[in-house]
Amino acid sequence: MRPTRVFGIDFQHPVLLAAGTCGFGEPVIDVMDLGDIGGIVTKSVTPEPRSGNPAPRVAEYRHGMLNSVGLANPGLEAVRRDKLPWMRQHLGKLPVIVSVAGHTPEEYGQVVEGLEGEDGFQAFELNLSCPNDARLGGRPFALDPESLQAVLEVVRPKTVRPLIVKLAPNDPDIASTAALAVAHGADGITAVNTVPGYLTHGSTGRPVLGAGPGGTSGPAMLPVGLAAVRQVAQRVDVPVIGVGGILSADDALLYFQAGATMVGVGTGSFADPRCGPRVALGVARAQSAASNVYPARAATAPGPVPSKS
Repeated sequence: MRPTRVFGIDFQHPVLLAAGTCGFGEPVIDVMDLGDIGGIVTKSVTPEPRSGNPAPRVAEYRHGMLNSVGLANPGLEAVRRDKLPWMRQHLGKLPVIVSVAGHTPEEYGQVVEGLEGEDGFQAFELNLSCPNDARLGGRPFALDPESLQAVLEVVRPKTVRPLIVKLAPNDPDIASTAALAVAHGADGITAVNTVPGYLTHGSTGRPVLGAGPGGTSGPAMLPVGLAAVRQVAQRVDVPVIGVGGILSADDALLYFQAGATMVGVGTGSFADPRCGPRVALGVARAQSAASNVYPARAATAPGPVPSKS
């Protein structure tokens, strides 16, 4: 098995645990060996602590799951003081991508600037597409080109680490959005976040989530994510991380065929904490058996990784 080199980082597998599914890595050491996966993307970090949306925050339905966590996280200072030292101690050389969120471009910049001088992670993922953090009349940054550009103009000068922009699945022209992000400094694209959704209890008509609407994820997202990755990969020449509906190695291979460089396992980890390692193992076997099907897109791409002394 050969490592996948992306953004100047060596990943033992092209399979990540997606943002919001493994906290800051705490569940990882309890259920798997660090060599079982390629890396993790943390919960989104905001400048201030957030308690999140009212419970219940997660609800299953027959095609997947709805969630409305509301970006609950301990905030920048706690991540810098507590989470990063823990990750350095317990995750070793496992690549870590820190997800970043905020209400304004300046808040994104505050988090990136506050973490840039720290060790324990290799890249930033800008969560510009969360459907649970309402602004712009309910639209996330990724659906407003001027706002997306503004975030990158603030953040890009504050870091030499790779910047990955996470896009929204309900973008009518996601390829153009990806191109805009790359033109303003994005080193990679994650496609995609959850789809806005809403469910009620049939007996009462009350919403299943405490906040009402939420983000839809799970198996139903597979064709949505594949379509997004295909469009983005055909438009931009940077690594693309495919996320959405991946429950098996076969699902992951579809993403590679669509143009993904790497994939992220999300909702599958809730039902099976070892879903990520299982997918990674299946991809490795497919890689060994038929190298022409993995990956469909070149895995090596330039990207700065800071050297810390």
